[in-house]
Amino acid sequence: MKKFILLAVVLSLIAGIPAFAKDPAYPTKPITIVCPWSAGGGTDATARFIASMLSKELGVPVNVVNKTGGNGAVGHVEGAMAAPDGYTITNITFELNTLKYLGYAKLTPADIIPLFQFNEDPDALSVQASSPIKNVKDLIDTIKAKPDGSFLFSGSTIACAWDLPRVQMLMAAGINPSRVKFIPNQGGAAPAITELLGGHVDAVVCSYPEIAPQVDAGKIRTIAVFSDQRVPLYPNIPTLKEQGIDVTGGTWRGFAVPLKTPDYVIKTLTDALKKVTASKEFVDFMNKNQFGIKIRDQKEFTQFVNDQFKTLEGVMEAAGYLKK
Repeated sequence: MKKFILLAVVLSLIAGIPAFAKDPAYPTKPITIVCPWSAGGGTDATARFIASMLSKELGVPVNVVNKTGGNGAVGHVEGAMAAPDGYTITNITFELNTLKYLGYAKLTPADIIPLFQFNEDPDALSVQASSPIKNVKDLIDTIKAKPDGSFLFSGSTIACAWDLPRVQMLMAAGINPSRVKFIPNQGGAAPAITELLGGHVDAVVCSYPEIAPQVDAGKIRTIAVFSDQRVPLYPNIPTLKEQGIDVTGGTWRGFAVPLKTPDYVIKTLTDALKKVTASKEFVDFMNKNQFGIKIRDQKEFTQFVNDQFKTLEGVMEAAGYLKK
């Protein structure tokens, strides 16, 4: 009798445990992509294109919501603090790695899960077409020959994806970044390019697509891009590495999810993003709009973001930007 009761208890317990635990269905409702930047910009444009492709792939609406402010802090923080259920994805950018150092937010790469990178655009270094500076060696020699603070760079805001590679270049060339002056522009690259055309600054750092029309018009010369290899979209421009300075840098875009997001959600999103970014539609869109394609999966992207975050602390300190 006792054996019968014991067997009944065991069988009842086994009956309550499924032979194979199944992950919950995902996704079953709309997904939101939080974009930390304004509508109409490059990050917003790529996010909306990928959202439309993801919607087809996942079978649910994928919407982009712009949460701007604080040099990207508002959107990055909101995305990181969202519920870890896969229904809020953050469109993270280079600025994630500067927020803590600038004092804009406490957020660091350790507070999110970098999920997938799809873009990378290198910095481009340009001078007036009439400038005697023909290459990077000329630039470095010119800076060294000038009095402190008399060589003027411009670009976008300080500590942005275009400014910090400039600082790294100077450091690699043995030049104290404080020897040159950086003129920031809240309006992005456009005002800086106007200043260069007017002869008010000596060099500009920005993305090449922003300055390409003036290069094509013969008014500006781009002397280097900060990439590992020449960029296929503009193969005639030499890299900084080719010219003796081992520095790369620029902006990048990708996606992240909050900490504690389940593995099955991460796998579903990663698989969908791999399919989207391998499609002809994606490649055509990126090429047409001159966005560089760089694919890194979760492991590679996480390593890349963490390494950059660590490196930038010293760069920010050398530039005098670090908030302690």
